[in-house]
Amino acid sequence: MKIEFWSDIVCPYCGLMDHRLHLALGRFAHGDQVQVVHRSFQLHPDLPRSGVTQRKLIEMAGAPASTVNQVLRPIERAAKAEGLTPYHAVDRTLGPTDLAHELLAYAADQGRGNEIWTAMFRAHFGQARKLWTAAEVLGFAAEVGLDRAEAAEVLRSRRYEARVAADQREAQRLGARGAPFLVFDGRFAVPGAIGTDELLAVITKAWDESHPKAWSLPVVDGADGVCTPDGCV
Repeated sequence: MKIEFWSDIVCPYCGLMDHRLHLALGRFAHGDQVQVVHRSFQLHPDLPRSGVTQRKLIEMAGAPASTVNQVLRPIERAAKAEGLTPYHAVDRTLGPTDLAHELLAYAADQGRGNEIWTAMFRAHFGQARKLWTAAEVLGFAAEVGLDRAEAAEVLRSRRYEARVAADQREAQRLGARGAPFLVFDGRFAVPGAIGTDELLAVITKAWDESHPKAWSLPVVDGADGVCTPDGCV
């Protein structure tokens, strides 16, 4: 079974859902048979490379300052309650994530996509790391054991730029208006964050529909006379 997970590295709900997906698959009986494919959905491509604070971004978006306490602090509390700590949804800087996504696409081609996505979420939300410039992204690449020289060539050439853009177009074609956006075996879409129990229920439902159980018809007693390969009785 395949789970496609569209997200952005600066989306606090996405980082939380990455953690919940790990938890849900750990509880799922067939978790080792589930393929998770991370895909890109950039939320703020027009932010400056220098970045802006979360509070400044709220102001730029024209949202009320109460968004901090009404939306972001509850995300931090939920993360802490689920063992994901520290988790900085407020005290951090956001920037354009195009280069980060291109590095993540390269990591996927190296067979390390899921691992590096999780590591990047932890770097950003756990350490409030900035990952907007080539130097910042390459510093992260070296820390997680990706070949720095090859990663530098990837960012210079923009080899994965088209793939990152195609990911976002596909999500929008499927109805996504933001992130996180998860598709389960092409059968169900979940637009937004849900709890671990609810996530496990969706995974189980998708699995059951993809793997129907063999079943026998009810038997009416009292019949006699039957022929088998061994003869008739």
